[in-house]
Amino acid sequence: MTLSPPGPPPVEPAKRASPRLRWASLPTRARLVVLVLAIDLLAAVVSFSLIVVNARSAVQVEMQATLANIELVVADTIGLAQSASPASLLRTLELRVQDLRHVRVAVFDAEGGKVALANPRARRESHLAPHWFAALIAPTPQRDELPIVAQGQRIGTALITTEPLDEIDEVWGYTVSLSLASLCLNLGLLGALYIAFGRVLAPLTQLADGLTQLERHDYTVRLDPPASRELAIIAERFNSVAEALSEARAANGRLNRQLLTAQDDERRRTALELHDEFGPCLFALEANAASVTRMAQAESQPDRAKLTARADEISAIVGQVQGLNRDLLNRLRPHALGQVPLAECLQLLLRNFRSRHSETVFEGRFTDLARGYGDLVDLTVFRCIQESMTNAVRHGEARHVTAEVSESHASDALRVEIRDDGTGLAEKRTSDLDGGFRGGIGLSGMRERVEALSGTFHLDNAAPGTVVRIVIPLDPERTEDTSPIVSV
Repeated sequence: MTLSPPGPPPVEPAKRASPRLRWASLPTRARLVVLVLAIDLLAAVVSFSLIVVNARSAVQVEMQATLANIELVVADTIGLAQSASPASLLRTLELRVQDLRHVRVAVFDAEGGKVALANPRARRESHLAPHWFAALIAPTPQRDELPIVAQGQRIGTALITTEPLDEIDEVWGYTVSLSLASLCLNLGLLGALYIAFGRVLAPLTQLADGLTQLERHDYTVRLDPPASRELAIIAERFNSVAEALSEARAANGRLNRQLLTAQDDERRRTALELHDEFGPCLFALEANAASVTRMAQAESQPDRAKLTARADEISAIVGQVQGLNRDLLNRLRPHALGQVPLAECLQLLLRNFRSRHSETVFEGRFTDLARGYGDLVDLTVFRCIQESMTNAVRHGEARHVTAEVSESHASDALRVEIRDDGTGLAEKRTSDLDGGFRGGIGLSGMRERVEALSGTFHLDNAAPGTVVRIVIPLDPERTEDTSPIVSV
């Protein structure tokens, strides 16, 4: 027996959308109208059930009352016609009971023959109520035989059968009238609600349009506050978000322009240093090299003292070039980061500041720190301390600057604080920084670096001086990164 290879699995037919998805796809106005219709239908079912229950009870009571009235009619007829013959009395009774409502009465004589009138009035056989409605309300038919006795003798029998259709027609008429009135009222109510829902939900449509514009990066859109207090709050929050996005966009534009300006300034400063510092050194090296060449090519024996002096000058110039090159590279990229522990790298930074600004005291407290916290964190801490100290000396004219870095094991965060005793910040500049960091590229750059690591940056007047407080969260599962930094 050979087995055929299995065919491809059967393709399942596309599943129909579930009722919940179809309900969710309806507009809000349509869903509200459907809910109102459902409530109306439920109220109609409850009202109809109450009508049926009350009508059954009312018809039952009416039938019992009618049966009691028939006995009074028969007794009254006999009492008024005592002197008449039995046949005349029976015809008189038949004449009186043939138009009674809710019952049918058949009069029979003593021999069992039915008494018939010469000209009987026609009885209405058609009814307004439909059969299903009559079946809901009509009680069980009752039949009763009432003997007719005159002058002590039974002269006939009255056969009474309940007929509730007349009463049911009246109930049906009331039900139809009430239903039509309720229908007209509900149609008017639904129309009013449809219009009202449209006006109430119109601000939501405007909100959706506004969000679409925000999605397209149009942050100038604003919503007019609607009359509804709740929707007015939503519109106000939307306008606040749009304003914040607009300000953030403007701030990003300013930062981009400042970044381009800073790049150009850095290139210009580097070019000036190369021209002003390296140029004379290279010229001096070239001049000394030419002097050595001339002395070597002279016919007389070269003066060893002059050669030694030229060599010493060349060595001093090379040392100066190496120092300039080291300072330039360190400004472009702190080469010690990633090579030595973070605390030692920060101490090297303080030593560099002390050598360049001997009139200012620089102190640092960098105890209980890990070797490193990753390239981004280490570089952010280094740059923030470097920029803060530069601002303290250049703009604040500080005479004492203290930098402290500590690791908080309780909150897994790195805390950085730089405090100086300089002139501090102007009040207006402090408010600008708090409101959106409209300061220079240095302060904005520090803020951007810290917030990129989900940290917080605060700049306050310390009276005297300025204090910079930085908190950078650390990954609890981090590992010490000792790889060299390859980018700034």
